[in-house]
Amino acid sequence: MDLVEKSVVDRSVVVVSDLHADAGERAYWLGKTPAERLRALELMRQVIYGYDPSSARLQRVLSILEFPQS
Repeated sequence: MDLVEKSVVDRSVVVVSDLHADAGERAYWLGKTPAERLRALELMRQVIYGYDPSSARLQRVLSILEFPQS
């Protein structure tokens, strides 16, 4: 599920705006379904941290406990 490779960026559109101005982003994201928002969040996570399918699983941890002999 590598969203970064499947995503397409429209490089013909460039928007320059003030970082402090509310450009309707809140209304845009509130108009999306929760599934679409999670998909966008996962895409941003993969862009920032990368995607490695070999480390996508949970890590196994082995703990050996020694109990005192009675």
